[in-house]
Amino acid sequence: MSATSTQVQVLLGDRSYPIYIGSGELQSADLNAHIVGQKVLIVTNETVAPLYLERLEQQLSDRHIDSVILADGEQHKNLDTLNRIFDQLISKHHDRKTTLIALGGGVIGDMTGFAAACYQRGVAFIQVPTTLLAQVDSSVGGKTAVNHAMGKNMIGAFYQPQAVIIDTDTLSTLPDREFAAGLAEVIKYGLIIDAEFFLWLENNITALLQRDQQALAYAIEVSCKSKARIVAEDETEQGIRAILNLGHTFGHAIETFQNYRQWLHGEAVAAGMVMAAKLSQIAGQLSQADVSRIETLLQACSLPVAPPQDMASEDFMKLMVRDKKVLDGRLRLVLMQEIGRAQVSDQFSVDHLKQLLIRSCHSG
Repeated sequence: MSATSTQVQVLLGDRSYPIYIGSGELQSADLNAHIVGQKVLIVTNETVAPLYLERLEQQLSDRHIDSVILADGEQHKNLDTLNRIFDQLISKHHDRKTTLIALGGGVIGDMTGFAAACYQRGVAFIQVPTTLLAQVDSSVGGKTAVNHAMGKNMIGAFYQPQAVIIDTDTLSTLPDREFAAGLAEVIKYGLIIDAEFFLWLENNITALLQRDQQALAYAIEVSCKSKARIVAEDETEQGIRAILNLGHTFGHAIETFQNYRQWLHGEAVAAGMVMAAKLSQIAGQLSQADVSRIETLLQACSLPVAPPQDMASEDFMKLMVRDKKVLDGRLRLVLMQEIGRAQVSDQFSVDHLKQLLIRSCHSG
């Protein structure tokens, strides 16, 4: 760990693990301390590999290293691509003491974690997220999955990593659109659990968009601390952890409708969070002023605040009933009482939901 880095602990008993956050962590973090055996499989993609694969391999020069380079994009997060990881593990004779390392964004992290959960009934893995979205959200908490044509993340497992290594320097190569998409998940933490952080984001959004290192490190640290606290309280999403899905039921419907090929995950979540906020307002729980603050901050990041124009309310209803948050036939949504306070509910009015969808799709 470098002198300027921060460490956040995810407290899960004997499965607790550290999150290292800082500039240069790819070189300075003690990766070897979290590797179980002598064999390592690095899973990455065609975009990230030319930038960081060699640098990571140099850190592990005393290990036997194999790698698999996958196609980039959410549309490749499926069982066929997952099998490429298994093919490499089996053909290279990796055993139960192998360690997988996910080097990339959320898609790589989710697939690598799921492969680790399944291979020989469970092997170790480490997250090295290189996108803002993965650093503040998907790399932390042990949610692993692949998509199905009929729904996002429908096939997966809860499986915790050995460690998360967040090198903020990797964000310098991230395209502006992907960086902004990551900010949607940062903003989410302010909306669901931390009103002071939301206010800080409003006051510092320009610095964040300019990728100021100090502002970035702070935003990532606060986001990871919020996620770690929620995961420690509810690892397998039986209760409070579900608030992390603010906007995601709407967002996943958008992604599925587009076959994971048009909007980025964070863009779909941004529009979904506005839809959740407006449903909360229709239900009399959230003020118009708060809805406006949410829209203004997301628009400052050039993120969408309405669903795609070609989506109809019927498209949302058809896709949302397949969501993982449907229990006993009832759709559960994350609604807000105010900025910084959210809850999961299945008690909302279906008429209010239909009213929201008609309004949103008409204005989208």
